[in-house]
Amino acid sequence: MNDLKLVLLGFGNAGQAFAKMLTDKQAEIRAVYGRGVKVTAIATASKGTILCETGIDLVKACADIDRDGTFADDTPGLCSLDALAVIEKADCDVICELTPLNIFTGEPAISHIKKAFQFGRHVITANKGPIAWAFQELREIAREKGLCFFYETTVMDGTPVFNLVEHTLKFCRVTEVSGILNSTTNYILEELAAGKDYDEILAAGKKIGFIEADPAMDIEGFDAAAKVTALLNVLMDAGITPDDVERTGIENITATDIKAAASRGKVIKLLCKGSRKDGSIHASVSPVEVDQNDSLASIDSTTSIVSITTDLMGKLSVIEHAPEIEQTAYGIFGDVIRVLDAEKL
Repeated sequence: MNDLKLVLLGFGNAGQAFAKMLTDKQAEIRAVYGRGVKVTAIATASKGTILCETGIDLVKACADIDRDGTFADDTPGLCSLDALAVIEKADCDVICELTPLNIFTGEPAISHIKKAFQFGRHVITANKGPIAWAFQELREIAREKGLCFFYETTVMDGTPVFNLVEHTLKFCRVTEVSGILNSTTNYILEELAAGKDYDEILAAGKKIGFIEADPAMDIEGFDAAAKVTALLNVLMDAGITPDDVERTGIENITATDIKAAASRGKVIKLLCKGSRKDGSIHASVSPVEVDQNDSLASIDSTTSIVSITTDLMGKLSVIEHAPEIEQTAYGIFGDVIRVLDAEKL
């Protein structure tokens, strides 16, 4: 069988970690499936674009980025095509949408995915924007064309949340989803509880790369709103966008608030929640007080949790403990393996 051919749109930390994982596991994939997986194009806005039908040397590509921040001038297939042109011209089976998130529109990732479907490509996305803003439309296009559309990495990195429900909770109806999904706010609330000054926390977090240069998307709850929207769209067919989420961030939470909560045996967490009531979906993101003995209180730093309530299996919780970039890479890798499985059927 021919190798499965991938295009990577975006080649940031997650894309590079995936490339290294794919390289390490190539022999095992070939042994199990009788075919390998090769990357025939990488399109980026700042590092360059490579279009190479015979397959890109991923070890060299990663080394070039590590050393220079761009693909080397001697890279075979180096060109100036943009992402949409690459989708059209590349010899490939799968488009991996790994571009940066636009949290307010989901673009240009949505357009990339539509273009991929137009040209008969399967799609894997690590970008939550399309799932938050256009999931039902994209899902229906994929179904009509008989194409794979996978997105495990969009919430909680590689933690199998969507796969859990799809493959092991068959015939269960999801009635509620809740969780702590934003690690930045977790970190800030913990540091405030430890007595640190807000500006000091932000400066320290930015220095170690844990907090974005502009942390507003996290602090004001936009990131959490996009994540809970994605969960509800996939698990409950909600058909909502982040604009439909009642959103309150932690920007107004003070050390005094945290001390007051502690005096009542509580801790403050930014909680995402969505449920179906009277035939419609209600979704929210807000800081809430949870009992110190509650499992939610133990979710610290970069750890996250999602709880799924169903009619047949009750409530299940999945915790991802302090993930690194490899967990995100594995989410992409796992979806690639799902495509291989689908093509065997």
